[in-house]
Amino acid sequence: MHTTIREAKRALRRQVHEQLGRMEPGERAAASAQARSRLAAQTRWQAAQWILFFAPLPEELDVWPLLTEALAAGKKVALPRFVAKRGSYEGRQVLDLEADLQTGHFGIREPHSHCPGLASTRLDLILVPGLAFDLRGRRLGRGKGYYDQLLKGLQGTTCGVAFDQQMVDEVPAEAHDVRLNCLLTPTRWIEVCPEEKESAPPPRT
Repeated sequence: MHTTIREAKRALRRQVHEQLGRMEPGERAAASAQARSRLAAQTRWQAAQWILFFAPLPEELDVWPLLTEALAAGKKVALPRFVAKRGSYEGRQVLDLEADLQTGHFGIREPHSHCPGLASTRLDLILVPGLAFDLRGRRLGRGKGYYDQLLKGLQGTTCGVAFDQQMVDEVPAEAHDVRLNCLLTPTRWIEVCPEEKESAPPPRT
């Protein structure tokens, strides 16, 4: 069974990679802008004072402009920083986008070592990248397990961020896979109710 789930994950990764590869740059940019507007309209975003962002890869939905807006609005923001000696990510606060960022271990923007660590594991909103998501809050990552490890060490509302092409009927799940509370796409905001994670698709707004 374990091998079957792993194989299903690999197949789904290939499928979604192909779909993302067919998106034109203009289509990607327009969909990202639509998703950012949808997120900014949500009560969870408006009420959040501490937000963990992610630095999007070229094929991922671009939430980066909201980081600047969050700082300007007086929100506290953080980004994951890879700690090579531990082989895991940790959250670090970002105060200045020009002074506090560097190219990290995997070529991804991340906080410098001088950026303060999080004073608490409690965050208001955690934006989570991934390759595929389903309506029960299951997430397919890139296979290393880094984000699952990070999320298990944090508390707060988790929100998967994806293009509509990354939403699938079912993501193969293992015991260590973390379920998410919300999902954001350019056309949908989905609240995943705990009692519905295993029984029925959640309502969407």
